[in-house]
Amino acid sequence: MTAVAEPTRTNEMSSASTARTGRKGGFRIGGLALTVLTWLLVLFFFFPVGWTIFTSFKSEAAAASATPLIFTPLSFEQYAEVFRRGMGLYLLNSAAVAVLSTVVVMALAIPAAYALSVRKVRRWTDALFFVISTRFMPFAAVIIPIFLLLRELGLLDNLTVLGVLYVGMNLPLAIWMMRSFFDEVPAAIVEAAHVDGASYWKELWRIAFPIVAPGAAAAALICFIFAWNEYFLALLLTSVTAMTTPPFLGSFVDGRGQFLAVLSAAITIAIIPVIIAGWVAQKRLVAGLAMGAVK
Repeated sequence: MTAVAEPTRTNEMSSASTARTGRKGGFRIGGLALTVLTWLLVLFFFFPVGWTIFTSFKSEAAAASATPLIFTPLSFEQYAEVFRRGMGLYLLNSAAVAVLSTVVVMALAIPAAYALSVRKVRRWTDALFFVISTRFMPFAAVIIPIFLLLRELGLLDNLTVLGVLYVGMNLPLAIWMMRSFFDEVPAAIVEAAHVDGASYWKELWRIAFPIVAPGAAAAALICFIFAWNEYFLALLLTSVTAMTTPPFLGSFVDGRGQFLAVLSAAITIAIIPVIIAGWVAQKRLVAGLAMGAVK
């Protein structure tokens, strides 16, 4: 009996080992295929950006060539031309309006989201719907009365006014995002602080906010990027003094032709602050965007 049973166990162990090896091999092949697919998608989306950066080092003749030129002399001449056209001022305008509007947006959005999530105000669902409904209407529907009002008040081409409009543009999105992050705060912690006599502001800033800090960083970064890239309002409401970078980039395509090389240099410079901000905040950005994903 023993002589018959031993080979049977051996065969079962061998079969199980073969099955595990097969599963591991399948997982490895699947993981490798997923990795290759991911990198192909990354290269696909990065290619336009990489080609723009490469074009920024070419001459105008090489950039406008119908046949893409890979081996061509490269230089920094186009970058010098960009700053000769005054891009430094427009970069400062973009930075000022994006930073200031983001600070104001977060200062208003955090307590508002706290009141809509943790310490709910009366009819909070109606208030929340009203907040997000302001994003339903495109700016094109209201730009004419805004333009006429600012013209009559003499506030066109004003950086402060542009920042206020960006606050109105990004505030609903920030409130909506921060509310979802505050929903992750355990109610027992807030209740314990309230029972111990903490005021609403102490509950918010000392108890709840440290928990949602990664989400706040993600919301602030997204608001900064939206303000930095905004084109429609900046084009229609600014001209010289308060013009930001996006309308300046559009000025390179006019009736005289398309200045692709110098435009590529300007675009490369314009995306650097966003890349730096995303790189610095990437850990908090990922943590913030992942909040609630595994609830």
